[in-house]
Amino acid sequence: MLYRLAKALLFRMDPERAHHLTIRALSRLPGIPGGLAAMERLYGVPEREELVQRLWGIRFPNPVGLAAGLDKNGEAVPAFAAAGFGFLEVGTVTPLGQPGNDKPRLFRLPEDLALINRMGFNNDGAAALAERLARSARLVPVPVGVNIGKNKTTPNETAEDDYRLCIRQLYALGDFFVVNISSPNTPDLRRLQHGDDLERLLGAVLREVREQSRARGEDAPKPVLVKIAPDLTEEELFRSVDTVAASGASGIIATNTTVSREGLAGRHSGEAGGLSGRPLMVRSTRFIRLIYRQTGGSLPIVGCGGIFSAEDAYAKIRAGASLVELYTALIYRGPGILREINEGLAALLKRDGFRHLSEAVGADER
Repeated sequence: MLYRLAKALLFRMDPERAHHLTIRALSRLPGIPGGLAAMERLYGVPEREELVQRLWGIRFPNPVGLAAGLDKNGEAVPAFAAAGFGFLEVGTVTPLGQPGNDKPRLFRLPEDLALINRMGFNNDGAAALAERLARSARLVPVPVGVNIGKNKTTPNETAEDDYRLCIRQLYALGDFFVVNISSPNTPDLRRLQHGDDLERLLGAVLREVREQSRARGEDAPKPVLVKIAPDLTEEELFRSVDTVAASGASGIIATNTTVSREGLAGRHSGEAGGLSGRPLMVRSTRFIRLIYRQTGGSLPIVGCGGIFSAEDAYAKIRAGASLVELYTALIYRGPGILREINEGLAALLKRDGFRHLSEAVGADER
């Protein structure tokens, strides 16, 4: 009920203004006595042992995470954790802050339960994100991943320098890192998903992660995942996955937003940018299935795209995803969706005779 009232007001505003207003309000919760506790009472997700995931030496209290892009600057991390997410992904962050693309650049398509954005990696930069994450770390009981990218003015030939700078400034503060090479809103970025460019970039990022790990005396480097686009051909996907697997990266996030506009009804469907939300469900699940099949389940997958229910999340898990992420559904449905999905997943596992979520991962491909 509370979110329905808030949504009625927010959806009368320009989408980006509503977004910033929401993030600003959530960022202030830790400073309000009892603010985070109230958020947890309203929306928090009780932990269920059958849904606790353990990957890369990290414990995820539930498998439903916040996708990158919603909290680019790490302003509301404690509030999102209190709302019941099992993990959070902040960013995309670039070494230097940048304003992003011209406004308007965010559009709602309520008829399609979708969004189109062409934000262009607008963010405050790695140093500002590092400061915020350091300040809020004690208030965040769930893993935090940092999604990293390159500045718009950095040519692809030296892109690895930007990714390494982000790792260097944020290594101590992230539990895992995500290499974003799949946003459609930064010129030529998606070319980094292929061939020698991808091999060179991942090699540089992983070297930096190993260097940071050795400098801190860690037993093992922190995980590095790669986020891919849903617009690759099957052949391009297979080549990219082979490169990711050979590089020693820890996993894949499937998928980012799409440039496809197939089957849309919304009046903003002709806007340029990346489409997220319900129309991406089938496409992203298909990519999960193909990746799982190609790797034999050896490379963990985070499923992202079009999840609006427990059944949607479960379909991605059975296709091969070990974790899932939300963005657009949170805008349309509110934080109550987190408890709904987790309770639904527990019921679906019980229905199908699985004692733990890990047993259901890739079940449709075995």
